[in-house]
Amino acid sequence: MRSLAVFAFRAVGTALAAVAAMLVLFAVVPLPGTAFTLRWSLTHGSAASFDWEPAERISPHLLLALVASEDQRFADHHGFDWEAIRKAASEQEHGGRLRGASTISQQVAKNLFLWPERTWLRKGLETVLTGMVELVWSKRRILEVYANVAEMGDGIFGAEAASEHFFHKPAASLTTEEAALLVAVLPNPKAFKANAPSPQVRRRQQWIVGQMAAMGGPAWLRRVGIPASR
Repeated sequence: MRSLAVFAFRAVGTALAAVAAMLVLFAVVPLPGTAFTLRWSLTHGSAASFDWEPAERISPHLLLALVASEDQRFADHHGFDWEAIRKAASEQEHGGRLRGASTISQQVAKNLFLWPERTWLRKGLETVLTGMVELVWSKRRILEVYANVAEMGDGIFGAEAASEHFFHKPAASLTTEEAALLVAVLPNPKAFKANAPSPQVRRRQQWIVGQMAAMGGPAWLRRVGIPASR
């Protein structure tokens, strides 16, 4: 029994060391893909659409739309939005539906290393990995990575691939409305389509545009070390 515990401890330690080494490497090197892009490619027998671009070549409207829609306290927390978690738990306790309270940092950790299905194991691993992501990467890098790995269409990952697919233009040229539309499909990119938006997606798009304005526009990005203008 003791030898089994030692083996398990060493295996966990080795895995965490490998993750830490990857995070250090990818703090400066563009990601070649993620667990999600690999899973999609293996499932479909073809490569997922994924094109890395640095933050400087992604529209500030798209970067801001991600924060406005997904995690408005992104610049202030350390990986977990405890206020959102408490609110979600309270709503469920009072009969509301279970809703996510994941931050951008958690989404990045999940996309890079894990799988989409909700399980207690995944949430536990996600918690550990999120802490590591926040420890090793800057907020600027976390947002840059999220903009490149978020699935914005079935098999279409990241701002550049989505912008080229849906708008036939580079991500750097996205307008406020286009950026908000791409981000509006994120709750379910396999069902929602940026090139054929449902009324629900349109309503969410306009809500995101309003939130972007309320946050002060692209100038907000300076809080995470990204220039507001190009």
